[in-house]
Amino acid sequence: MYVLECVDGSLYTGYAVDVHRRLEAHNAGRGAKYTRARRPVRLLAYAGFATKHDAMSAEYRFKQLSRDEKDSLLAAASRTSLEEALAPILA
Repeated sequence: MYVLECVDGSLYTGYAVDVHRRLEAHNAGRGAKYTRARRPVRLLAYAGFATKHDAMSAEYRFKQLSRDEKDSLLAAASRTSLEEALAPILA
C-alpha cells in the first residue's frame, strides 16, 4: 500500500507489488486516471503486507479516514513506519 501526494495537494492511495515502479508509471501518465491530471506526484509513505487482501484492507481503511486523520497518520509514519502508524486502525 502506498500514499502519494499530487501536485494539487490531494492524496492518492493504492497498492502495488513494486511501489517505485508504480510511482514511475503514475508520473509518466500511465498510472491511475486520477493522478494523470495531477502530476507530478510524490511518494509520501508505503507499507508492505503479507497478502494482497491485507494491503487492500489497509488501503480501504485509510481511505475512510478524514483528511486531518490521514495527515496525522502520515506524520506519525514519518517518525516510525507506515506499518506501525496503521496498526491502530487495522486492529
